[in-house]
Amino acid sequence: MNPIQAVGLMTGTVLDGNIDVAIIRTDGETVSEFGTYTLAPYDADTRALLEETVEAARAWNFQGAEPPIFTRAEAALTRAQAEAVRGLVTASGLSMDDIAIVGFHGQTVLHRAPQPGQVGATRQLGDGRLMAKILGVRVAYDFRSADVRAGGQGAPLSAIYHAALLKELGAPGETAVLNLGGVANITWSDGEHLIAFDTGPANAPINDFVRAHGYGEMDRDGNLALAGWVDEARLAALLEHPYLRAPYPKSLDRFDFSAAMAEGCNLEDGAALLTAFTTSCVGKALDLLPRRPRRLIVCGGGRRNPAIMASLAERARVEALPAEAVGWRGDAIEAECFAFLAARTMRGLPISFPTTTGVPTPMPGGRLSD
Repeated sequence: MNPIQAVGLMTGTVLDGNIDVAIIRTDGETVSEFGTYTLAPYDADTRALLEETVEAARAWNFQGAEPPIFTRAEAALTRAQAEAVRGLVTASGLSMDDIAIVGFHGQTVLHRAPQPGQVGATRQLGDGRLMAKILGVRVAYDFRSADVRAGGQGAPLSAIYHAALLKELGAPGETAVLNLGGVANITWSDGEHLIAFDTGPANAPINDFVRAHGYGEMDRDGNLALAGWVDEARLAALLEHPYLRAPYPKSLDRFDFSAAMAEGCNLEDGAALLTAFTTSCVGKALDLLPRRPRRLIVCGGGRRNPAIMASLAERARVEALPAEAVGWRGDAIEAECFAFLAARTMRGLPISFPTTTGVPTPMPGGRLSD
């Protein structure tokens, strides 16, 4: 297949209020051109609706009929993201006729990893057929469900795109990609083997802790954590969690590690503890890899937190560079990924693998609108 223009969309579990949108030209194996990208904010009503929906999803927990709010939230977020696509395409001097496909991840509201004797479950809200109707363009969507039905973790799916980016950098095995969203995940490849898994929490517990204390939406610039003191004994106890010793592939829900880990701490010390836990989890994850990388390229919102970036060097014992240091677009990578996966879905190429999600064989995923 010749390279096509594809648009990718991503909204993370941290619910920062932004829709990430990016255009790339790709054949699903390499990227021949990086187009424009933007962070398009949800309006306040839609963001509030999504937060309410996540709470309803937790109460539902895959038991019984889905909460009625899912239908309302799915329509609202689909329309908002469709308009974000149209806005970016128009601002880029293109028309929708120039776009071959849109990769629409949707909003994850609940994820449950598989357990021994039990397949996992995952739910992303997003109506791909409605988006296709609005935009008049084919849409790839529902990227995770087939993987979960086949016994996989359903996450992370970014590995094959991260591997394509790493290949261009060279030095296979020496560099890995760390994505710090609500949850942290890592991708490592030596050119022959591809490994990816969730390392532990990232921004979600920190944001929730700060928000619960009425101090805003996040630990901006890491100021709270940098001013705090880490209770090393409490941290050591948290690091005994069995997930951190479990072999990959493995995945997490946004709430598997919560702000309750810092219960009883003051604002600064709680932020410091949660930051140290996040980066210590990364260090434990690196120890599981066939070869420990010397450096991490960090994408996702966590790369903007100086406390996290400094702590990666101290506690994970690795050089950590923001994506921009190697010429990548840190705010666009996850959206680019789903444009890339959309092109692979068109071609029937695999998007998940035994060593990334635990599926029995490399398998395609995603559904295509009519």
